Amino acid sequence: MTVSRLLLVRHGESEGNVAASRAERAGSPTIDLDIRDADVALSPTGEEQARALRTWWESAGPIDEYWVSPYLRARQTLALAVDEAALSARTRVDERLRDRELGILDLLTSLGVREFHPEEAARRRHLGKYYHRPPGGESWADVALRLRSFLGESLDRPADTVMVVAHDAVVMLILAVLLPLDETELLSFAAENTVRNASVTELVRGEAGWELTTFSSVEHLAAEGADITVHSGEDDVPER
Repeated sequence: MTVSRLLLVRHGESEGNVAASRAERAGSPTIDLDIRDADVALSPTGEEQARALRTWWESAGPIDEYWVSPYLRARQTLALAVDEAALSARTRVDERLRDRELGILDLLTSLGVREFHPEEAARRRHLGKYYHRPPGGESWADVALRLRSFLGESLDRPADTVMVVAHDAVVMLILAVLLPLDETELLSFAAENTVRNASVTELVRGEAGWELTTFSSVEHLAAEGADITVHSGEDDVPER
């Protein structure tokens, strides 16, 4: 038996999401955070969203394994969404699920990138979103490469249903690897679709390969009266 059902969950709204959106609205070039990306926690709204995820989890059917990004906001989301007894030895933290690293563009808004690193803004326009790698950071192609490694291991296991809790870019690029989507198809899909906070995306494996059955569902948030937030970021602004 190998994995035939994959559930992808984005973390709830984080303090970084709030800070980045506030900076963009204010026209600030920088995002006011003084902690590293790995330690950014959920906002109060994000905690509420993660608790609302439990409504979905309780009706999702048996889940054989849980994989989670090492970043705090993802681990908090999983802990609040899933009963502690259900996690135990079936949960694995994997660094390949971490958020995309932005290098010298970290903690800059889209305005800040243009203001402090105009050469990188120009390189990005030339190379495109998929292949542009900021100094010290990763391109989308880099993230896809590490996710190919992760998926090769996590989907070839004696489990039927696997749940992954991670980040916006991770969800998008897992779709690109499994469906599969080429650069043009992925960028077109990403331009028209956003991975919402605490949303659920589901893929199932059939005879012809993986199929997307649900994308960025937040019905559980609406049912529990939790706020629905997007915080997709823009250009190379981190989604945090």
